[in-house]
Amino acid sequence: MDPVTPAVDDAAAPIRLLVVDDDPLVRSALSLMLGGQPDIVVVGEAGDGAAGLAAVDERSPDVVLMDIRMPGMDGLEATRLLHERPDPPRVIVLTTFEADDYVVSAVAAGAEGFLVKDTPPGDIVNAVRSVVAGDPMLSPSATASLIRQVRNDAPDRTSAALARVDRLTEREREVALAVGRGLSNAEIAKELFCSLPTVKAHVSRIFDKLQATNRVQIAICVHDAGLL
Repeated sequence: MDPVTPAVDDAAAPIRLLVVDDDPLVRSALSLMLGGQPDIVVVGEAGDGAAGLAAVDERSPDVVLMDIRMPGMDGLEATRLLHERPDPPRVIVLTTFEADDYVVSAVAAGAEGFLVKDTPPGDIVNAVRSVVAGDPMLSPSATASLIRQVRNDAPDRTSAALARVDRLTEREREVALAVGRGLSNAEIAKELFCSLPTVKAHVSRIFDKLQATNRVQIAICVHDAGLL
């Protein structure tokens, strides 16, 4: 198992998590693994999208781990309906499939994360923490899938992306490239030998300069510019 990043603030209220999956064994495994973390409490489980919506109303989770393919209401529809609510929980789509259309549909529906079920347990835990902190978490291959789809929709984007990337300082460009590779802020800090607050400050400036609203848009920009 990959090492799990420790919780940032032990005094903070634990993250309330809901697991929605039609496979009871998957639900049990995820609940056991995530519920064993000191800063996460599993507040419930549901076997389909409709039951997941009801559980959100009853349990008020901060994060929902949502399977895509379920009988009845699937995870994409449930995610879309949750995203239409005021102050919805964060949704991480967790699936055995990573087809381009699933990634695009999940992000369009409002998902904050997209991970495949064979993602290492430590990375799933870190994804939960990241989305609560406001950092969308897509696996590198999911980000690549989204980028491929965007490129297919608008192939002539290179010049505009290069113009935006030119606004970055050399250090900001290094951070943007790391974001484009799917690294978390903690991983970027380790790779670039700087503090976590410094990385967060760089990412904030990159958002402004690239006119991006999330990390996926940063990744798309650096890919469009031909830097990755």
